[in-house]
Amino acid sequence: MDKIIEVKGLVKNYNEIQAVKGIDFYVEKGKLFAFLGPNGAGKSTTINVICTLLKFEEGEVTVNGFKLGVDDVKIREQIGIVFQDSVLDSLLTVEENLRTRGSFYGMSESELVEAIDRALIATDIADLRTRRYGQLSGGQRRRTDIARALIHKPKILFLDEPTTGLDPQTRKSVWKMIENLYQNQGVTVFLTTHYMEEAAKADYVIVIDNGSIVAKGTPIELKEKYSSDTLQVKPIDKEKVVKILKSEKLEYTEISDLIVVNLNATIDAMPLLKLLDGAISAFQVLNGTMDDAFIGITGKEMRE
Repeated sequence: MDKIIEVKGLVKNYNEIQAVKGIDFYVEKGKLFAFLGPNGAGKSTTINVICTLLKFEEGEVTVNGFKLGVDDVKIREQIGIVFQDSVLDSLLTVEENLRTRGSFYGMSESELVEAIDRALIATDIADLRTRRYGQLSGGQRRRTDIARALIHKPKILFLDEPTTGLDPQTRKSVWKMIENLYQNQGVTVFLTTHYMEEAAKADYVIVIDNGSIVAKGTPIELKEKYSSDTLQVKPIDKEKVVKILKSEKLEYTEISDLIVVNLNATIDAMPLLKLLDGAISAFQVLNGTMDDAFIGITGKEMRE
């Protein structure tokens, strides 16, 4: 296991408020890592500490072998950050924005040209290099934001809500590009998102709430532990269906003309459907989702 980020006992206070309460976690190299939490959970604070933007009180953080608080300049060379709100100049072209960013790294002219070309190709926006940033669509802007973060060839890419506000088709296009970065180019992606279907793509997920880590695991592990599958049936004989469910001591809810039963496992639907044979006209089994798991973990909607 190759740990590219390791956090041990991290504590961050704002005066009397302890925003991060001694958390421990790690991120594996070349993986997609999702860091989730409701608003005010300590998520942004933790990320800002790792990215050298905030000081911390206690703990130890290493980023690609460099120690936070000692090797901060080296750490900044290892990471690229895509903020939720863009930091690019709307009056400059895509290439001019990337050139400005690249100039911070002391590259020669030939190195800078190569870096710009590489970032444009990686984000599939080479044909937009002469367009003003302010004239781009939302998806094109997001790709340019990511290109900016890739200009110095970072080992780790932090993506803060990378697809917020984009239409479904554009989100899918941006995600295809993100997937290429960690699957084919070896970039470690550290993701925060409000879209649980995006978190479900992650290799590993950490959920933080009230400054502490409250759950961690693969998306499948979290769904199995914190959500449940459901059986939805459309009754022909509602009275009989309810009688059977009560005799089996199964909890159920009624939604419109459907009866919804929570299952401990998907396979549990089969014997129940045999019992309900003749009393229902239709059924479907729905797997638990990451949204269900998040609510099960935190008791909150993601956007609450």
